[in-house]
Amino acid sequence: MDIRYLGHSAFEITTKNGKILIDPFLVCLPNYKPENIKDIFVTHGHSDHLGRAIEISASTGAPITAVFELANYCAKKGANVNGAGLGAWQNFSWGNAILVPAFHSSSTPDGIYAGCPCGFIFNIDGITIYHAGDTCLNSEMKVIGDVYKPDISMLPIGGTYTMDIDHAVIASKWLNTKCVIPMHYNTFDAISVNIKNFEKGMNDIGKTPIVMSVNGIISNAEKY
Repeated sequence: MDIRYLGHSAFEITTKNGKILIDPFLVCLPNYKPENIKDIFVTHGHSDHLGRAIEISASTGAPITAVFELANYCAKKGANVNGAGLGAWQNFSWGNAILVPAFHSSSTPDGIYAGCPCGFIFNIDGITIYHAGDTCLNSEMKVIGDVYKPDISMLPIGGTYTMDIDHAVIASKWLNTKCVIPMHYNTFDAISVNIKNFEKGMNDIGKTPIVMSVNGIISNAEKY
């Protein structure tokens, strides 16, 4: 399994049965070409997360898994969708996934209510990955840590609209996670951070920080 960072909060995960896209806002990688995409996951309706999901779904046939209201919106725009709610595992050809709470807001680019925001937990090839979406620090992360124990967590660190670095450090402890990939930072001024502060914070609590460059790839993520 390989994890590719597409910038902001967007990731591509390559599995034995095709690729998964998460929050494909691709301004950091505008020439990205979606190939062999099996599933698309969108945490909430804001444009910097919905991104090109509808376009990619319409062109590839890959379904968008999202909260029910957001999925309905995407369907009306021509996407193939899989509407879901929080808290139940769904099976896919590459593994399974569950929607978990995120504390944020959610509306579509044209101002339509898009249901509750969420994060996703993925089980792929024996590895558990948590993509937190946009969220503040919250006690649900203790539940996620107790129940799911993610091997790799993708956490927002930019502040202003989400957790900042200090809160991401606390979240990492609560999550019982081994490795943390920072996201949702340095895309624009309001979420600018010094990434070395993130690395230091994670090292201080015995977690492994994995700072990925745009278009960077973690090969054989199972090793984590």
